[in-house]
Amino acid sequence: MTETDSPRIAELRQHEEELVFARFDHHDAWRLGSLIASRAIAGGHGVAIDIRRHNMVLFRCVLPGPTADQEEWIRRKSASVLRFERSTALLAEEFAAKGFDPTQGGWLAPEDFTLAGGSFPIRVRGTGVVAAVTASGLSSDDDHQLVVDGIRTYLAAAAD
Repeated sequence: MTETDSPRIAELRQHEEELVFARFDHHDAWRLGSLIASRAIAGGHGVAIDIRRHNMVLFRCVLPGPTADQEEWIRRKSASVLRFERSTALLAEEFAAKGFDPTQGGWLAPEDFTLAGGSFPIRVRGTGVVAAVTASGLSSDDDHQLVVDGIRTYLAAAAD
């Protein structure tokens, strides 16, 4: 952590260092997405869940509650993760700490990217980022936490 990092930025960076996959394929996408969906159902959360490799959707689930807007949020959140290879929650915190909004001034088109939390990189050890997993329908922080908790649970079970 640098002197300018907030505790939240340090926590979000820790998530990304900790939550790394040994491998990730279409079957893993199905299992991870299903696990996150089950957690959302158990928590009574109306969310949409998406796992994609760029434009290829590997998993999609829309539970009761989300609106058609969630499709756009998912597309823009996952585009941000796949471009920067960091979670949207971390990107939002880092840019806010710098007092800079990359969707203003022509750098990132706001119709294509967003920094709202809830999308997280699927990083494979020795390979890098291969996909993004996204939740949309709750607050940015809650979307992020749903995804992080799902990945953490999935990786713990895979380690057994």
